[in-house]
Amino acid sequence: MSERGREDEAAVSEFVERFAAQLVEAGMTRMPARVFAALLSSEQGVMNSAELGDQLKVSPAAVSGAIRYLSQVNMVIREREPGSRRERYRVQGNQWYQALTNRDSMLRGWQATMQEGVDHFGLDTPQGRRINETLEFFLFLEEELGSLMDRWTKHRAQQLGG
Repeated sequence: MSERGREDEAAVSEFVERFAAQLVEAGMTRMPARVFAALLSSEQGVMNSAELGDQLKVSPAAVSGAIRYLSQVNMVIREREPGSRRERYRVQGNQWYQALTNRDSMLRGWQATMQEGVDHFGLDTPQGRRINETLEFFLFLEEELGSLMDRWTKHRAQQLGG
């Protein structure tokens, strides 16, 4: 490998590890964070398990578990390699939008549970008031998130043409 190739590889590795560390700090587990950062920084935005394992120096099982998580939260999609039975994994340009949009249904579930708590304990109890404050926060967040996502869609179209 040329000196330039080693420098590029080192720069990519540094980016992957730095961004993965930030994702971990925000609550994502380490291996999915590393796999996501590797996919995001790959030229085509797509890699197979062997390529991810080689780049990250991890086992196929570690990649598989990370992909399972990232697929569940819609941050990557699985697809077949053309002419092969092997899968490859793709990061989409709108993965953050998709991930946040999926949180919307989770918020509604939390709201329903919080409402049950308010109904059970009542607003005249300390726990009922605490639970109600959480409910109000989730309601506020849902409303703001919807508005924010609409603004992002318009901004994306203007800035990125899509």
